Amino acid sequence: MAGKITVMPFHTVAVSVGVLVVMALHLQGLEAQQQPLVKGLSWKYYESSCPKLESIIRKQMEKVIKKDVGLAAALLRVHFHDCFVQGCDGSVLLDGSASGPVDSEKTAPPNLSLRGFDVIEDLRRRVHKQCGARSVSCSDITAIVARDAIVLTGGPDYSVPLGRRDGLSFATRNATLANLPSPFVGTDSLLTSLAAKNFDATDVVALSGAHTIGVAHCPSFTRRLYPTQDATMDKTLANTLKGVCPTQNTNATTFLDLRSPNVFDNKYFVDLMNKQGILTSDQDLYTDKRTREIVKSFAVNQTLFFEKFVNVMVKMGQMQVLTGTKGEIRNTCNKRNSNELVISNIVEDHNTDGVENL
Repeated sequence: MAGKITVMPFHTVAVSVGVLVVMALHLQGLEAQQQPLVKGLSWKYYESSCPKLESIIRKQMEKVIKKDVGLAAALLRVHFHDCFVQGCDGSVLLDGSASGPVDSEKTAPPNLSLRGFDVIEDLRRRVHKQCGARSVSCSDITAIVARDAIVLTGGPDYSVPLGRRDGLSFATRNATLANLPSPFVGTDSLLTSLAAKNFDATDVVALSGAHTIGVAHCPSFTRRLYPTQDATMDKTLANTLKGVCPTQNTNATTFLDLRSPNVFDNKYFVDLMNKQGILTSDQDLYTDKRTREIVKSFAVNQTLFFEKFVNVMVKMGQMQVLTGTKGEIRNTCNKRNSNELVISNIVEDHNTDGVENL
């Protein structure tokens, strides 16, 4: 992006990430554990039954992100899209069935660009090999993976409450469309729709900060370019984006954060203050008076952003979770278990041994 992007040399990025890691250690668990836990979830759910769970995932995720840093944003997005549609139950991981609906939640339009399902399934195999079949749910693995994607790109570390069980069905196309925020909506619609899910304005802005990593596809923002340029977009950025997306349906992508696209930091909010947000739903957070000051506060105070982001991630990760004897623990993340009535004894053991007093 000519004249607008500060390209940081590798050694500078490494130093920045190191600083963020130090900050992350300071914040670990501090804000997150202030969030009340949903009954059935625990900070130490697998402490006895699968004590190496998080280290297994972290070790493999380090390799995954080193090989393809773009997967960090992709895997974080999977967790978002799972939780926002019928709760954090791993339903977005399910494939359509020949004996049931062919169209799954996974194939609804907002989810067609999701990727990283193979990473989650590979991690499920590794965890189950170590701890036993039906030992850890795919929805719990997805939540841990999202946290690790944040940490491994320089973001804050935090404790993830665990104990989710996997859903037995996926959402309909209409339910998926109704529950996933559109990139085309303004702040008014965003605040209204997320208020229904118990998120306030600070939560909404903090969650949007996940766009500090990842990419946007041309069709998600070209209506801001054609037929006329959106007045809230920086002109130099608009001209650059027209080169990337010469038509509204060009099959191309651009980074959501111009300044540090592969580092989880607060530069996304700096972009918004400079009219360099890519999506309507992003840039309008600075245009709207109700959220402008929150954007400013995050742009100048990364520690504050990290605190609020951790808080809302833990909050989001507990949306409509299935616990106890509800749902199941899948043997394979993309399909239900063949015996739908079997409830793992391991899970029942978790409920007596692993769950803290609530």
